[in-house]
Amino acid sequence: MASSSSLPPQQDGERDGLRRVGVDGDTLLVVARAGALHPVDASLAELLAAGRDALHDAMDRALGAPPLEGPTTLLAPVDAQEVWASGVTYRRSANARVEESSVGDVYELVYDADRPELFLKATALRVPPPGAPLRIRADSGWDVPEPELALMLDAAAQVVGYLVADDVSSRSIEGANPLYLPQAKIYDDALGLSGTIVLARDAPGVRSAGIELEIRRDGEVLFAGSTSVSEMKRSFEEIVAALFAELSHPAGAVLLTGTGVVPPDDVTLRDGDEVRIAIDGVGVLRHDIYQQTAGAHVQDAHH
Repeated sequence: MASSSSLPPQQDGERDGLRRVGVDGDTLLVVARAGALHPVDASLAELLAAGRDALHDAMDRALGAPPLEGPTTLLAPVDAQEVWASGVTYRRSANARVEESSVGDVYELVYDADRPELFLKATALRVPPPGAPLRIRADSGWDVPEPELALMLDAAAQVVGYLVADDVSSRSIEGANPLYLPQAKIYDDALGLSGTIVLARDAPGVRSAGIELEIRRDGEVLFAGSTSVSEMKRSFEEIVAALFAELSHPAGAVLLTGTGVVPPDDVTLRDGDEVRIAIDGVGVLRHDIYQQTAGAHVQDAHH
């Protein structure tokens, strides 16, 4: 019997692949296939540590076993993986950051440099479940979503799958000084990931996939834009190699690949806005935006 669970409405367009779900207080890794959820006999961290072939073998074994019965809860698609990000990988992003910054030439230097920009976006415990509301900082007046393709990497730096990501950012804080980037990018509820890890072997066209962003306010479209992964200046292999050059990831890692869709300067997120990001062949991420006053406690962890 197929699982009676369903993805929340924020996640329309999810495809078959790997998901982490909660079942009666336990956490399981499952293979989603044709509406059924088949339990995997290992955790995501264990499979990413063992490598791509071991992950594929475990998925094939799972599909030979009966699917789950009863309700499940969709969880964040990470267990022990850090989430890193690469910036200034698209010309549009480089231009926007030059325009917003008091020292814009540093972004031109990064765009043209051999070494890519990398930064830690979130630890696994800081990743909310798919579709959970994301937050804009109370001390920022200019905030945007950043739609990005995310790479799921095994411990050997192989791309094993893909996710949709929103790297919510404060343009005002980063624009004041590039050294403020951690505060502009890294805070509670500043990252969204879709719920299904679509395997790289099942998505051969991702390197030319379209990426769409839509922001809605009070039921109306405030901004809509699109780009293509093919517009990236840097290759997947280049930014992955930089991430693993001097840093091990024994449980694998997630790497955001940068954004090529930047709203105009007069657009900033507000409390109650709705964001939709779609990537061809990978899925759709929908979430609301919330803001709390300075000093207020942010929402509880979602795990």
